[in-house]
Amino acid sequence: MNDETPTPADDDAVARDAAHWVLRQDRGLTAAEQDAFSQWLAGRAEHRAAWADHRRGWEELDRLAGLQSSVCAVPDPDLLAPRRGVFFRRCLRFAPLALAAAAALAIGIFLRAPGAGPRAAPIPAPPPPRPAVAQIEQRALPDGSVVQLNRGSVLAVEFTPTERRVRLVCGEASFTVAKNPARPFIVVAHGVQVKAVGTVFNVRLGSAAVEVLVTEGKVRVDHPDEHSPTGMSAAVPLLAAGENAVVPLAPATPVPPIAALSTNQIEERLAWQPRLLDFAEAPLADIAAEFNRHNSVRLTLGEPALEALRLSASFRSDNVEGFVRLMESDFGMIAERRDEATIVLHRAR
Repeated sequence: MNDETPTPADDDAVARDAAHWVLRQDRGLTAAEQDAFSQWLAGRAEHRAAWADHRRGWEELDRLAGLQSSVCAVPDPDLLAPRRGVFFRRCLRFAPLALAAAAALAIGIFLRAPGAGPRAAPIPAPPPPRPAVAQIEQRALPDGSVVQLNRGSVLAVEFTPTERRVRLVCGEASFTVAKNPARPFIVVAHGVQVKAVGTVFNVRLGSAAVEVLVTEGKVRVDHPDEHSPTGMSAAVPLLAAGENAVVPLAPATPVPPIAALSTNQIEERLAWQPRLLDFAEAPLADIAAEFNRHNSVRLTLGEPALEALRLSASFRSDNVEGFVRLMESDFGMIAERRDEATIVLHRAR
């Protein structure tokens, strides 16, 4: 018997691993988990087949439950709420492996080249990641709020028993605030204060102004005023969802009026936030262009023939390196790193 012939025990292990990866994807993968998943997926043709089978089963369960899939930058705490958990328990007898674990949201990578068949031998694990720029960081705060920090941004947490105060030292951050009327949530950026109870908003500290954009709920924006008894003046009394305000840092500078932004304008301002990019038989040129829209690292194709290569893919918008490593390991490409911000893909000679 060939030593490399899979045994029933091997098949069971592959099935268990596939079920775990599908569940982790449903609650969200971190960048490190996504890299581990891409390596596992590229390792053996059996991994890809098992993952595809379990993924189809998982999606069928969602359809039976009447659920509609959605993806957002911040994990949805309702994904494992009791109502859905009841449905899971009812389905345990039909999918014991698929429901063996409960975890994860964001992203998995699964690429398929048309006509590609099973590989004859396992593919070596890709080299360790070499991040070209600072990474976007998601941080859970002690009160249950969630903050996403843009690349190179710095945040200091200064919670007290009566208020939840954080200081944006530099850069840009998006906040999803846990509701607690007894302890207001305050973001301070170069003296400008953004106060909320439970809402979602973005704050960007620039060299001349602080920009505040609200996507859910309402916030109050105050500006330092040495002539006010409290030291603060209500520069922008109230900012509602879909509204934007730019508060100048220079003293005695008038504050522009509140601006209502369109959906496209909001998406442009928040394009830095990681999200799920999902393509079905899309040209590689389109995938590269979408990566470039969300990252400072530019992904280019070294040969015109690569532009028409069609792939099915689901991946995090901020994991350029993970995508490139998968193209190298699973599609025989070579990545040329011309500088810290440019990656060129070539076919292997």
